[in-house]
Amino acid sequence: MKTALFKKIFFLLISTCILFACGNSEKEGTESAAVASTSHPKGQASVEDDVSDKNILQVAVGSDAHTTLVAAVEAAQIEHVLVNAGPLTVFAPTNDAFAALPEGTVENLLKPENKGDLATILTRHAAPGSFNLEGLKREASKGRKIYMATGDYLEVEVNGDEVRVGGAKVIATIQTSNGIINVVDQVILPK
Repeated sequence: MKTALFKKIFFLLISTCILFACGNSEKEGTESAAVASTSHPKGQASVEDDVSDKNILQVAVGSDAHTTLVAAVEAAQIEHVLVNAGPLTVFAPTNDAFAALPEGTVENLLKPENKGDLATILTRHAAPGSFNLEGLKREASKGRKIYMATGDYLEVEVNGDEVRVGGAKVIATIQTSNGIINVVDQVILPK
């Protein structure tokens, strides 16, 4: 009789624990969903990793010369693109390049209703593959254009040591864990 009573108490105790645990995880899932619905999903871009080499997004976030680019990437909600495995080449306009656009252009593009246009402009600065300065020079010597993520092709021009892509001068190249950042002196806009 004591064994049967003990089994019932034990079963009741275990059942209560399981129900309590399920109730909490369900509540936590609801709270997580509520938080996720108030901000856009960043996928891999939300992963924090202080051990691995920095990816394109992490390098850009850490650059004082690219705060406008980072703000634009966040406004367009395309952070996940810059953290993919790659390889990817990004032609990254500096803050000065954005400032050279006609007055009000950047502010207008950062408005939520212009998110699609902004994403298209930014995507025009990304190319599948890995193109450092030597790679760009090689493509130019073969008369090839660079295929961009928007489906456009941009001309690569070489004049001595100066390399231009879509008219923008490459002023620095940075290797990252998932590709290459070519810092450029202007925003590459459609013609």
